[in-house]
Amino acid sequence: MHSPWVSLPAEMKLAVIDLLEVDQAKNFAFVSRETRRLCATAIFQSVILKSHEDLVDFLRDVPAAYYPFIRRLDVCSKSTQDRSGVPSRTEAVTALLRHCTQLERLSLRLEGSLANNAISCFCSLHSLKNVSIQNCGDEASTPISERFVVSIAASVPRLEELSLYRISRSTMHAPELVGVYPYVPVVAGDEDIEDHPLLGSALYLPSLLRIPTLRKLVIRDTHLGDPRWATAPVACPLEILDLGSSYHETDEFNRVCTERIIRNVGATIDEFTLNTSFGSSEVDTTVTHVRPQAEQPLKKLRKLHLTPLVPVDNVVDTLSTLGGSPIERISVQCFEYDVADVCTALQDFLALRGERAETGFYAHLNEIQVTVTEDLDALSSVIGGCAIPCGSADAAARLQAYCRELLGEGIIDDASMDCKLSVDGDALGKCELVG
Repeated sequence: MHSPWVSLPAEMKLAVIDLLEVDQAKNFAFVSRETRRLCATAIFQSVILKSHEDLVDFLRDVPAAYYPFIRRLDVCSKSTQDRSGVPSRTEAVTALLRHCTQLERLSLRLEGSLANNAISCFCSLHSLKNVSIQNCGDEASTPISERFVVSIAASVPRLEELSLYRISRSTMHAPELVGVYPYVPVVAGDEDIEDHPLLGSALYLPSLLRIPTLRKLVIRDTHLGDPRWATAPVACPLEILDLGSSYHETDEFNRVCTERIIRNVGATIDEFTLNTSFGSSEVDTTVTHVRPQAEQPLKKLRKLHLTPLVPVDNVVDTLSTLGGSPIERISVQCFEYDVADVCTALQDFLALRGERAETGFYAHLNEIQVTVTEDLDALSSVIGGCAIPCGSADAAARLQAYCRELLGEGIIDDASMDCKLSVDGDALGKCELVG
């Protein structure tokens, strides 16, 4: 006698399978051959391969017929046995990608660059919209060239979101960095990367702005000193921008690089993440001075994020520089030992906002979020509430009390204004300003 499951139409079976966890789907797949085929979508939709050895085992044990079911792929090419070279790593990665025809999100954590022939396999990934490339090796000995990643990004037909971490400049495009202080690692020998149909030989980082489908760009731990960022034609409707800094350069150098980029692309930016201070000392941020329209590029900015790398002493100045933008939400990440100073800085900022209320300074602001983190490598880790020093808690309480005071005095007139303090998502305090 057939079970009721067998008589169900395929659409209903898929609806049931969609409700299962991956381990449940793996067990359920043994019910029948048809069920095994239907469960493949749930089992393989998200694949994480943590090393070169895991990748080789996956290629050996899983038939290629299942690769089209993969929607999200996170693969690391780093070998746990230090035996894999560039050819074998390239062959393994490309053998998988060529068959992932429905792939939507790809995270590549590479120990140095792959061979150039890996670039061509990205041209056929028409469903791929989100790409992340990170160098998980030593930048000095196993770098990833900007020419390599720019060629890959431009080859993805419908790329919308791109994240790059620890990418190295090329001697072809940055000869001024070779052999001079502060000795930024650069890549030589990447001249053999072929010209791209869209970008030609201009495979430097600023050319990413010429990718017409790109909406989100994240670049962290990468040298952004290419002056072409200021003049590169912008063909993309960029909405989200996250700019890091180079640990080889000074804070001032990184600030100048950030400002150069944002002046070129800022007109369409809705969400902006800063890892350095923003706003040059020459810029007058007093109430009476109104900067020319050309110097106010962030007309659509609604969400502003400051990471722990923004010096606490520069928080107020950085926020003031962006006071002409329609910012609705500010989030500030900080280390636990900076909580008190950050809350004090935000209190000063709110006081400044009250003084400049008539000029429209942060007139749209309705939320401030402070998130405490342990370190840069553990931004998503949770610190216990007891790890917050009493002084920090007092500073947070003063900030919240000050928000209430501003509301009571009518300086803040938005009843939905929130002032929150949390430890990477766990709320320590929340002040909802209601009338």
